[in-house]
Amino acid sequence: MGILLTILGIILLIVGVLGVVRGQLLWGIIAIVLGLFLTPGYFFGI
Repeated sequence: MGILLTILGIILLIVGVLGVVRGQLLWGIIAIVLGLFLTPGYFFGI
């Protein structure tokens, strides 16, 4: 289950960054925040 959350979180982070770069700030920020919440803390070394 942790692997799936990590993969989903990484995908949301990538989509969020791409959204911000393309000019869709609101969608990008929401995707980044959701990605950070879904990705477990061990992935970031916290």
